[in-house]
Amino acid sequence: MRCAHAARRPRSNSTAFGSRGTSRSERAPKTLKARAVAYLARREYSRAELRDKLVANGASRDEAEVVLDEITALGYLSDVRYAGAIVRQKTGAMSTRAISASLKAKGVSADIAAAAVASSDVDDHDAMVALWSRKFGVPPANDREKARQVRFLQSRGFALSAIFKLLRDAPRD
Repeated sequence: MRCAHAARRPRSNSTAFGSRGTSRSERAPKTLKARAVAYLARREYSRAELRDKLVANGASRDEAEVVLDEITALGYLSDVRYAGAIVRQKTGAMSTRAISASLKAKGVSADIAAAAVASSDVDDHDAMVALWSRKFGVPPANDREKARQVRFLQSRGFALSAIFKLLRDAPRD
């Protein structure tokens, strides 16, 4: 049974604030600058990464460079800020060598990547021990387990000699 006040309201497919608005096909297309800012609103991008994303979505390389220059001048895009964010995110989970390689793969210059990694206070050995302790915590019981632990730590960018030294002299909690 319906309430008395429900009978007085006309039924429609619109929301309480009117119609739902225009459909996607009826909206005006976003400018290249608006798309770039929208991407940056979601997460940080390196300049090269954002340029590739804009070019993949139909912009020419020259147009993308002009827009990237504009938003860099406004302070919306910064490789230094991006590198710092990536270093903070990956510190403790990867070696400094792997973090640097990751930044270079994303198009960050070697100078900026080196400065960002150098600003991190974490020592690779300490990070490796902490990561190993969180993930495994006990020395390997057999060769299969040892190989598994070695593969895991190597995938995070730690040197093989340092891994073997850690497993040989594993801390026991």
